Amino acid sequence: MANSHHPALVFLLLIAVSSISSNSFRSEARKLLETTTLPEPPKVELPPLPKPEIPTLPKPEIPTLPKPEIPELPKPEIPTLPKPEIPTLPKPEIPTLPKPELPTLPKPELPTLPKPELPTLPKPEVPKP
Repeated sequence: MANSHHPALVFLLLIAVSSISSNSFRSEARKLLETTTLPEPPKVELPPLPKPEIPTLPKPEIPTLPKPEIPELPKPEIPTLPKPEIPTLPKPEIPTLPKPELPTLPKPELPTLPKPELPTLPKPEVPKP
């Protein structure tokens, strides 16, 4: 039972040791960079570079092309069509129908109902304080 957690602990220990060692390497490297001074390298004087000469090229001339002659097309003639004549139609005669007469209906009469009488109750006596 005691060895069942052994691989997990080894992995955890490996991570902890690697982070500690990387931090110590960084701190020691920083100390070395801050404390030591390096001698400056000697400066070498270089001769000035010659300026490049850019040759001027003559501008090319674009040859002019002759304009092509476009022949004129004849205008198309649209033939005129005769206007159509609308024939006149006679108005149809609608026969007039007599209005139907409705019979008069008697008005319905509602029966009168007697009003219900409410019984009168005696007033209750209120005790005086």
